Amino acid sequence: MTAPISAAERAAEAVLAVPGVAGLHGGEFGTIATYLPGRRVTGVQINADSCAVHVTLRYPADLFETAERVRAAVHAIVGVPVDVTIEDLTDETGPEL
Repeated sequence: MTAPISAAERAAEAVLAVPGVAGLHGGEFGTIATYLPGRRVTGVQINADSCAVHVTLRYPADLFETAERVRAAVHAIVGVPVDVTIEDLTDETGPEL
């Protein structure tokens, strides 16, 4: 039986659909994550009154605009304030810088 899709997984999908986002980032030591039975969602951490999202963006990107798009996309799912942290940048054709 497949587990239902959690709010964290829906939020992660929404983040990855935002133009300019290269991926989710676990933060220092990989601590930004939501732990679910048998799996984890790296880069999204949801609490009762807030949500943290950590991302890697594609360079060049408008950092503030992209973060605001991420914030809006996730807020529509979780309904609590969303704090977006840009952890890293990557160029469009190469590996992470």
